Amino acid sequence: MNYKNLIRDVADFPIPGVLFRDVSPLLQSPEAFSAVAHDFAKQIDLSKVDLFVGIESRGFIFAAMLAAKFDKGFLPLRKAGKLPPPVLQESYSLEYGKATLEIAPTEEKKKRVVVCDDVLATGGTLKAAISLCKKAGYEVEDVLVLIDLTFLNQMTFKDQKIKSLIQY
Repeated sequence: MNYKNLIRDVADFPIPGVLFRDVSPLLQSPEAFSAVAHDFAKQIDLSKVDLFVGIESRGFIFAAMLAAKFDKGFLPLRKAGKLPPPVLQESYSLEYGKATLEIAPTEEKKKRVVVCDDVLATGGTLKAAISLCKKAGYEVEDVLVLIDLTFLNQMTFKDQKIKSLIQY
């Protein structure tokens, strides 16, 4: 499926100079949305996944979908102040600002997770998410993004390019 045909470009959003890749049209297509789950699953070893971690907010969509479809758990990685304590935090730089993510630490045996997000731009959010998952006691098995803006990053995970379905 050609997912790029279902991505809408929005100039100067959220600030002037940024080209926002809107995934809403893709999400509204039942065929495309279902195909995303199957195409993501082809890129990872589901037997090594206990939880899908969704980065707030659009990462929630993909992580929750994968968790439900493949009988795994879902773990939200939230913006600061949205989770009840105890939480661990990680601050990072964005393409156009700063932010902080929070996660609940695990009390169980080391859970294996796949971190999910919609867009990989400069890599700040994903790097913070991976670091935060490790700090909280989770074992990060893999990383999935719908869109990789390759012109903005050279990010790798376990010495491999970040797994994505769309590249710009």
